[in-house]
Amino acid sequence: IRQIYEVTGGGAIVVTGVGQHQMWAAQHCCYDNPNSLISSGGLGTMGFGLPASVGVKVGRPGEVVWCIDGDGSFQMTIQELGTIAQERLGIKIAIINNAYLGMVRQWQGLFYERRYVATPLSGPDFVQVAGAYGIPGLKVTKREGVVPAIERALTEDGPFLIDFVVEPEEDVYPMVPPGAALAEVIEEPVKGEVVV
Repeated sequence: IRQIYEVTGGGAIVVTGVGQHQMWAAQHCCYDNPNSLISSGGLGTMGFGLPASVGVKVGRPGEVVWCIDGDGSFQMTIQELGTIAQERLGIKIAIINNAYLGMVRQWQGLFYERRYVATPLSGPDFVQVAGAYGIPGLKVTKREGVVPAIERALTEDGPFLIDFVVEPEEDVYPMVPPGAALAEVIEEPVKGEVVV
């Protein structure tokens, strides 16, 4: 996520879905310009990213727009690839693919004694789905492929999708537990600890 900021020189508008990727985008992109982070702040609306990026691109057609989404959130409104393709909207899509509903998995691990329910995802091949709409894309599985993929996306006038396959069980910190005060923030993971 940080590489998107660095490659674009901070000149992109970033739109996020809801989940861990949303937190990482807030933490790892610097927002040098007003209104350059569009996110569903705290409302839990998975699927917000893709249709919101359509609205941003239509409203700001001259700007570089990146939709940073998770594999779970993206699938909530994946059909909007049809709108993006039909209107030839030059949205760049970065899927942070950990094969989980990552934030839900993290909560279940920390606050529900690791009782995991309905969190693993067996999603589609996102590059093939995008290709079915005529949208080019790449799958990135190694760190050294990140910057070239971002640079390739930026050479396209139209839309482009990158499926970044990431560590499945990476958690996002800091986080405030449900019902807790800010002073009770969990700043980093404690190995083996389960919060109940």
